[in-house]
Amino acid sequence: MSRIFVDRTKRKSACLDGMWFFKTDADNAGKEQGFFMGFTDGMQIAVPSVWNTEFGLIEYNGAVWYSKDFYFEGGNLRLNFEAVMTYAEVWLDGKLLGDHYGGFSAFDFYVNNVETGFHNLTLRVDNSFDKNSIPQKKVDWYHYGGIIRSVYAEKVAETVVTNLRFDYNLNDALTLANAKITAELFNSESYEITSPVTFFFDSKEIFKTDITLSAGETKKVVSPEFSVENIRLWDIGKPELYSILVATNTDDLYDRVGFRKIEVKDQKILLNGNQIEIRGVNRHEEYPDFGFAFPKSLMNRDIDIILNLGCNAIRGSHYPNSKYFVDLLDSKGILFWSEIPMWGVGFTAETLGLPTVIERGLTMHKEMLKQYFNHPSIIIWGMHNEIPTEAENAYNISKLFYNFLKENGGNRIVTYATYKPMEDICLEFCDIICLNQYYGWYYGNNDSWQEALNEFRERRNALGYGHKPIIMSEFGCAAIYGDHTFTNIRWTEEYQAEMLSKAITTFHNDSMVCGFYVWQYADMRTCWEAGMTRARGFNNKGLVNEHRKPKASYFAVKKLYDEFKGEQ
Repeated sequence: MSRIFVDRTKRKSACLDGMWFFKTDADNAGKEQGFFMGFTDGMQIAVPSVWNTEFGLIEYNGAVWYSKDFYFEGGNLRLNFEAVMTYAEVWLDGKLLGDHYGGFSAFDFYVNNVETGFHNLTLRVDNSFDKNSIPQKKVDWYHYGGIIRSVYAEKVAETVVTNLRFDYNLNDALTLANAKITAELFNSESYEITSPVTFFFDSKEIFKTDITLSAGETKKVVSPEFSVENIRLWDIGKPELYSILVATNTDDLYDRVGFRKIEVKDQKILLNGNQIEIRGVNRHEEYPDFGFAFPKSLMNRDIDIILNLGCNAIRGSHYPNSKYFVDLLDSKGILFWSEIPMWGVGFTAETLGLPTVIERGLTMHKEMLKQYFNHPSIIIWGMHNEIPTEAENAYNISKLFYNFLKENGGNRIVTYATYKPMEDICLEFCDIICLNQYYGWYYGNNDSWQEALNEFRERRNALGYGHKPIIMSEFGCAAIYGDHTFTNIRWTEEYQAEMLSKAITTFHNDSMVCGFYVWQYADMRTCWEAGMTRARGFNNKGLVNEHRKPKASYFAVKKLYDEFKGEQ
């Protein structure tokens, strides 16, 4: 897996990134024509990438096929896909291995006793939409499709370590923790296996046991609780990290963890007992030349630009970001909000009640928790964004997601972003109330912010949620890079800079507000339907343009964020 550190040392792994053969299948005839047996007569396309950056395919949505031959030395094979947009079916040598729905999480398949030699891997990938899709077709980002993150072929044997989870409880003084490590183990063989399993924390052995697994069985093993004294706390700008490792005779898995405590008390967010103000940006993991197949070098560049802005937090709008990116946040001490792509007004009240939508949404939360649980930078789990929270079905799905995340998500804030604060009936299912509001752009004017906050304060208190603080999770306005005038009119850099400055100052001075995320970090391509009302076919609300060139608003926000940092 693509991490900023080596997470495995015992298994052999071959990265299958590079050129694959590729065909579109607008008529869905590929299965009938036997594409799953592999092919070499299509065009070639890079993996990872999105097909919408290829000539003639910018508007293509629907089914496509990928095919690649690779060499395997024989034995048990794990095929690991870090992310495929959006629905994937996978064949090995013409045999269907399975499928996966959801474009931003990893999935894998195991195959026993694969012969030595060349083999064919074929995928049918579909990014089209229907009534059960998450997200729905109406979204304010681009409908990219493709194998957007890396693919690996790994040789495994006997007992395989498939996942690690690190749980801990800090004492009141934040100096001592009781911790445990949970390892998920899988027998990759077609016969029963008994093997030793050893657990390490901070390079020291803490537990060893034997485990017996029947053929193909998966089982969790939990270490006894152990104490960690004189804790080095993970904090903003102070990324203290520890290592965990679980090893069998034939496999191992390493991860990095951190100790920190996030709390919501008296309308405030406390990190390690200290009040913090969230100063952040919303960031799409998107670039017009690469789509969602975001290069690692640009991830680091984005973080440098965001840190220079004075931010201490990023919202991963609106889907789980690359683990490589979240690793970087862990290592630099930046707070992160991770959420699933259940976005917005594309969801009707009726859609939110469909069994498949509910099941897919819950599965996405389960995958997000399993794959991202150990990251100390993640302090917020996001359930959904701008769905019709005035409806009963939204209430029911919010209750389901909230209870799951509170029970299983560890020491995190659970929330969602609402754009109908005066009609929302779901506010009991969040630890912090997050508001997406666009005064001065879609409605109202730039002098409306305090009045709107006061109005919502009254409703919040009347509902009995006066103890819940507010995060302004989205606010902003568009500006075309390089558009300047002597008068601050819409679409100019001057208007955006003035609007954001006034809004942020208002939020900072309101005791109810504990943080804010500017919408958005960078201009990004949007879907064709929204493009009719988006200049250039982009959402232009970025502090920097799509190529990361700063607008005047970048420096206006930086000035305020730097001032606020000096106050704490």
